[in-house]
Amino acid sequence: MKVTPTAIPEVLVIEPKVFGDARGFFMESFNRDAFNEAVGSRIDFVQDNHSRSTKGVLRGLHYQIRQPQGKLVRVVSGSVFDVAVDIRKSSATFGKWVGVQLDEENRKQLWVPAGFAHAFLVLSDTADFLYKTTDYYAPAYERCIKWNDAQLAIEWPDVGAEFKLSAKDAGGAELAAAELFD
Repeated sequence: MKVTPTAIPEVLVIEPKVFGDARGFFMESFNRDAFNEAVGSRIDFVQDNHSRSTKGVLRGLHYQIRQPQGKLVRVVSGSVFDVAVDIRKSSATFGKWVGVQLDEENRKQLWVPAGFAHAFLVLSDTADFLYKTTDYYAPAYERCIKWNDAQLAIEWPDVGAEFKLSAKDAGGAELAAAELFD
């Protein structure tokens, strides 16, 4: 697998080796030993999640203030713009974000460590989004930062329509007022 650091070095783009021919393709989507070597620490995933969304759906910016989750995310059908925001106040990259297009063609994955808020915007008619997490979903600790927070100034792609948001995502906190990591 090929591993490429983003502008925030802890956030990694992971490209598995794909073996294809006229019959189709094969790829190893996850290998614990290779992944741990790539991130430089031992990561244990405890939960796998799958969401399907339609074009223009924006989910996020989500995180858990306790039981923080690292996420290894990928798209198996469709295309999304995936975003990670550093919300660790002591970090040199606090308040910075990176965005990567993940889709069924490029088969890229994104490693979003604990301490980051995460979101994605669906670019295709539909998208199937899979992600592994390092801790269990804990709704009592879930927090949301406003997707269009002026301080973050995330450059979301134009999908030709208004974004579709849940009530929770539409009501996210401004970064300046959000509960953050030290």
